[in-house]
Amino acid sequence: MRTKTGFSFFSKITYPKKKPPPSIPKKGFDSSEIDQTIDNAAEIIEKWNTEYVSTTKFYSLFCESKKEAKKFINGVKDLQKSMDSLIRQDPNSESLLRAQKLMQIAMKRLQSEFYQILSMNRAHLDPETVSTYSEHVRREPRLAGDSIVEVEEVSKNSMKELKSIAECMIAAGYAKECASTYKSFRKSIVDEGINRLGVEKISSSKVKKMPSEVVETKMRSWIDAFNVAMKTLFSGEKTLCDEVFEGSVSTLRESCFRDISKEGALLLLGFPESVAVRDKKNPNPKKIFTLLDMYGTVIENLPVIESIFSFQSVSSVRSQALSSLNRLSESILFHLVEFESEIRKDSSKTVVPGGGVHPMTISAMDHLSRLAEYSGILVNIVKGSSSSAKTLLPKSYFNVSESSEGSEVRVRFAWMILVLLCKIDGKAEMYKDFSVQYLFLANNLQHVASRARSTSLKHLLGEEWIARHFEKVGQFARSYERIAWDPLASMCPKTNVEMSPEEAKMKLETFSECFESTCESHSACVVDDPKLMKEIRSSIVGKLLPAYRDFYNAHANAVMLAGTEGGWNVRYTPEDVEKYLSSELFSGEGTVLEESCVFRTSFGLVIARNASRRKKRSLSCRRF
Repeated sequence: MRTKTGFSFFSKITYPKKKPPPSIPKKGFDSSEIDQTIDNAAEIIEKWNTEYVSTTKFYSLFCESKKEAKKFINGVKDLQKSMDSLIRQDPNSESLLRAQKLMQIAMKRLQSEFYQILSMNRAHLDPETVSTYSEHVRREPRLAGDSIVEVEEVSKNSMKELKSIAECMIAAGYAKECASTYKSFRKSIVDEGINRLGVEKISSSKVKKMPSEVVETKMRSWIDAFNVAMKTLFSGEKTLCDEVFEGSVSTLRESCFRDISKEGALLLLGFPESVAVRDKKNPNPKKIFTLLDMYGTVIENLPVIESIFSFQSVSSVRSQALSSLNRLSESILFHLVEFESEIRKDSSKTVVPGGGVHPMTISAMDHLSRLAEYSGILVNIVKGSSSSAKTLLPKSYFNVSESSEGSEVRVRFAWMILVLLCKIDGKAEMYKDFSVQYLFLANNLQHVASRARSTSLKHLLGEEWIARHFEKVGQFARSYERIAWDPLASMCPKTNVEMSPEEAKMKLETFSECFESTCESHSACVVDDPKLMKEIRSSIVGKLLPAYRDFYNAHANAVMLAGTEGGWNVRYTPEDVEKYLSSELFSGEGTVLEESCVFRTSFGLVIARNASRRKKRSLSCRRF
């Protein structure tokens, strides 16, 4: 029964100091009728207090007979009504004292039954089953009974039994005892669930001491655990709590769910703050992707968190979710800045043979391409943090309207690629041959633009940016051709220039020697992209072959006739030149020679010097 100070199994009736005047019985009130109600209740209550009591076995009222259970509940409800009437009519009556003792016995039995149902149906009241049942009811309430499987049917029945006991105990003034039993048992279920999901309390200092592989594994496990916990564990627990205490006051449901779930939820949501630490001594660039996955997981589940933990008493859970998002966001921004810094600080002296694609270019573009897949998440993270990129990024390089969607993310990616290109420009200086510097730039920019076109970077940088950089690739390729191969074409005089067989022979010899030297010097050069290789080969053939063929056709016969006795010979036919340029150039085999090709012509001394002898000039980002 109810008291003003709380609820207890052995609470006593509070008697007034002065005996109130006898009340006038209401119409239809009959003491004999009340006594009969008490007798009927006593019969079922005492039966289950004596006949079904054993020191070795618990006989469950709700398991032994559903009919008896219903009779017991109804008897307790009738007993409560009789007690309410007696309190109003005669608070000192013997009948009231008897009814109170019976109620205490009944409540003790119901509390045991309540615990027994929770315990025996633990598997059927697991959060996943409850969540599934709730989803069925929500989607198809009229067909739910026919659509749920047998396990869900047991779950439904168990919840109804728990609800009937809870309503009965709360109505009798034993809400505290009912809630205490429920919270004690269900909290152990939630705590066990959190533990089985592998979530543990861990400090930031401990994380720093762990190997990066271990931290990565824990972060990945947390993502899976978080999804299960929010969409199944806590969701199912909230559903069960709402079902069992549906008819009670909201504060009781709130306190039950709070005491059961709050601690586990805070432990779960506190994990991101611990692992989102900035480790400057041992940076791990790949960690950013796991951090982004964690951030995305929390963002995705934020509406679920706000719905499940909507009570004011669990507002700390919602606050912790936002705090974790902020810490993850800070850590992600740190890794973005660190990525730029690592590119800038790269001091490797590795010279890629033949001007091929530098390993830094490959790894950086792999990183950026993967980052671009998270652009939807990065929109919120980068917002308001890209002021430096906006200031330093030339509009001529990348111009985007600030009002356009995701403009800050787009600017940030364009800026990071420009940082990479500037570093590539600097690394080109390590090649002594100036022509190979341009080939190196063409190869690396081709890789950058190709990855941008074939990945999610395309949507961030835009078609115009990609087209402009492919055009720049062509410019670098033409600069390579001009420095390395144009001098050969200029050695072939025009066909309308008259010359003796001896002069023609000298020019053919000079061309042959320089052709051999140039081919040998560039035999180690590579062009990784097949399309670009074909374009450069075709361009070189188009410039060199026509000039040489015309000169060869005009003078080769005369040279050979005049040189029969002297052993003169023409080393290369136009077909030989075409074959080499079209199929063997950029094979990547051979060694770049540093010697100059020196020869005499009728026009004087000609020296085709290696680019290392040229006046060096600073290679900054102006080339890009």
